[in-house]
Amino acid sequence: MARILLAEDDASMRQFLAAALTRAGHAVEAVEDGEKAYAVVREGRHDLLLADIVMPGMDGIELARRAAEVAPTLKIMFITGFAAIAMKHRYHVGPRAQILSKPFHLRDLVDQVDRLLSA
Repeated sequence: MARILLAEDDASMRQFLAAALTRAGHAVEAVEDGEKAYAVVREGRHDLLLADIVMPGMDGIELARRAAEVAPTLKIMFITGFAAIAMKHRYHVGPRAQILSKPFHLRDLVDQVDRLLSA
């Protein structure tokens, strides 16, 4: 079981993803924006940050960049409909950052999360 921090501004998507990851055996803490996620990251209790890129306030790219500074072992995965933007900024948050493009099947999400966590 991994501890996952999910940052997603769309409430229904956030609940849907959190439920799927919880069913897969992970402990999920879900927040609605980058500022809240960053406050949680600084507490250092998660294994993975799963972040949408487009969020109000602090976007997922900035969140991941800041998270990598304060929690260098935190694994990062973007969920986005804007994969090209994520690829462009990927190395600002570390080459380990993974990208899952929307739309995706929940099985793909769980599989990618499990692969990233086991790497």
